[in-house]
Amino acid sequence: GTYGRADAVGLKAGTYSMKVVAVSGSTETNIYGEATGLTVKNYSREGFAHKNYSGVGAYNDDGTLKSGARVIYITKNTAKTVTCDVISSNKGATTTYTGFQDIIYGYQKGFDTTPITFRIIGTIDAADMDRFDSSEEGIQIKGKSAYSVMNMTIEGIGDDATTRGFGIFMRNSTSVELRNFANMLCMDDAVSIDTDNSHVWVHNLDLFYGQQGSAADQKKGDGTIDMKGDSQWITVDHNHFFDNGKSSLCGMKSESTESYITYHHNWFDHSDSRHPRIRTMSVHSWNNYFDGNSKYGVGVTMGSSAFVESNYFRNCKNPMMSSMQGTDATSSKGTFSGEAGGIIKSYGNVRTGRSASNYIPHTTSSTSFDAYEASSRNETVSSSYKTVSGNTTYNNFDTNSSIMYSYTPDAAANIPSLVTGYWGAGRLNHGDFSWTFDNSSEDTNDGVIDELKSAITNYTPSVQASW
Repeated sequence: GTYGRADAVGLKAGTYSMKVVAVSGSTETNIYGEATGLTVKNYSREGFAHKNYSGVGAYNDDGTLKSGARVIYITKNTAKTVTCDVISSNKGATTTYTGFQDIIYGYQKGFDTTPITFRIIGTIDAADMDRFDSSEEGIQIKGKSAYSVMNMTIEGIGDDATTRGFGIFMRNSTSVELRNFANMLCMDDAVSIDTDNSHVWVHNLDLFYGQQGSAADQKKGDGTIDMKGDSQWITVDHNHFFDNGKSSLCGMKSESTESYITYHHNWFDHSDSRHPRIRTMSVHSWNNYFDGNSKYGVGVTMGSSAFVESNYFRNCKNPMMSSMQGTDATSSKGTFSGEAGGIIKSYGNVRTGRSASNYIPHTTSSTSFDAYEASSRNETVSSSYKTVSGNTTYNNFDTNSSIMYSYTPDAAANIPSLVTGYWGAGRLNHGDFSWTFDNSSEDTNDGVIDELKSAITNYTPSVQASW
């Protein structure tokens, strides 16, 4: 038709020119278009996923593909038929696997760690897939044993890449990256980082409603990005959450590690709760935009520790909560959890609207508080501050140089413009799906927006792949 698109993937940061030409033999003839001064920035690699680990997924830290990486393009017409030869025995024999899920299954054998990226073009619906190895979630990425190296990236190309009707389940996997696609109407969770995973990086996704579940709190689907089962060293950044019911869960009850999770520069756009909801784990939440959240922002239980730093809370009902104490204990609706509490260290956050009033710092109550309000970023929290329920203390992971990574937080006041700006949260160019929430009604509404659900159900990408 009248529109064409050229995608250049895997470039180092820098300034580039691109031109579209006709070629006859080896000779360039007519130049049909040229763009100059194209700026390429490197994705931020600040976060626990990159702590003492270089090259999460199929890419080097400079944004280029790792040496010898395989590149598999997936469209709705090829998801069942793409092929790849994967080493399938300890003697080096290969097997040809056919289909998106089948190729991933080949890596489960554990004999092949060749970097591989799956590049999604347009929308892949559940019916387009060869099969799903996770009956509850959809695509399954599974290593042979705990923390097996996968060197795997699933990425969208352009501004319209989308998976719809299924999510992604991870187990036993190290070095996995998900980036630059939308997820709509997943089965259960959009991304389930389930058991014994490490160095996982989930960034620049657009995340929408899942399919309605059977429980009362699953009107918008179940989880969005959930992690549990000793999954650790994970970064969740620059994602755009669209009115999700339960945004992110960190930990169940069986974890035996501190885990170490980073959230930064995410746009929690009228999502209701769990930003995240933390059990047992140590979480660093910084430079996120909490935008009109009807229930709560960060919630901690079961002795977890969270450093909540330089975020912007705009009309988030309860910005920070610890189970069984502070605002949670005084709420007329009771606690958000009956579990023992955790402790939040807060520093440099901006709270506006009801976020400003629905908050109890330790300076107001030294025994029943929402968060310890630090006077400096590097302040350690005294062990004299303990949870009302569980009697646990803050573990000060954020001041331990052997644990923490290097990062440079932006001023909280600038976060709304940065996260919603050109280099902000979500897919490239903020994706080709646009939705603006009505703050006057949606800031306090935790119900499904029927018009939004209909729009994602009927969504069609701007580019239709014919191959």
